[in-house]
Amino acid sequence: MSVTKILAGLCLAAAILPVTASEKFKVCADPLNPPYSTKDEQGFENKIAELFAKELGQKVEYTWFAQRIGFIRNTLTADVNEWNAGKDEFKCDVVMGVPAGYDLTTTTAPYYKSTYVLLIAKGRGWDDIKDPAQLPELPLQRQESLKIAMFDRGPGAAWLQQNGLLDQGISYQSMSGDSENNVAMQIDKDFKAKKIDMVILWGPMAAYVMSQSSKNSYVMIPMQSTPKVKFDFAMAMGVRKGDKEKKQLLDKLIVSQADKIKSIIESYNIPLLPITK
Repeated sequence: MSVTKILAGLCLAAAILPVTASEKFKVCADPLNPPYSTKDEQGFENKIAELFAKELGQKVEYTWFAQRIGFIRNTLTADVNEWNAGKDEFKCDVVMGVPAGYDLTTTTAPYYKSTYVLLIAKGRGWDDIKDPAQLPELPLQRQESLKIAMFDRGPGAAWLQQNGLLDQGISYQSMSGDSENNVAMQIDKDFKAKKIDMVILWGPMAAYVMSQSSKNSYVMIPMQSTPKVKFDFAMAMGVRKGDKEKKQLLDKLIVSQADKIKSIIESYNIPLLPITK
């Protein structure tokens, strides 16, 4: 083969590769993390990724990895081939849900804000509870019968400790890495097994638990932030640090598709709060 033909072939390959890459909306996600993401793409983050890809004329491509310590290192910042480091051949380009200002990524503008809630199973002797503030005021005998779940680290545990109820708390790991259940799935099972009667839980997860039972099985009471304990948080999308182009693109989509994003999230009955700066 002549040198001319070889050079022509190389030029053609160079021209094709960027186009191929640009046809993919590359997302890092947990394959078993309802209501956020699932392998069959039924989570609300899957739906938003699909919306964005459609707007860009692209197809969603997933790198699946369990949501646990090391998630960003194994997905967003991981090179496709560890021996080709520095060639910018990354596994994926965006994590669809991280806290606004998350320190392991550059974050977009927030696209929703939710809050922790007190989720109570009905018909178990707690139907009179209309406000979390009632719990620390209960007679000691009732307090001692509480079976209230919370994350091992988080505002729920802090609130229980401040109100003298930590001994009644049942602790769950926020990122277990369990290949069969995420935390919301496990809490749903434990509610049904009557291992717990109530939980202080992040809004999207609480919405998932409610969706797995009949409509009137639970009451959801939003937790109110105080100077001591913050319960409401804005959520954004995460990109690699320094990827200003991807951040700007996503920021524009978050603005232009705001109504559709809100509609998707509301369809999962997730409690939403106004996004404030």
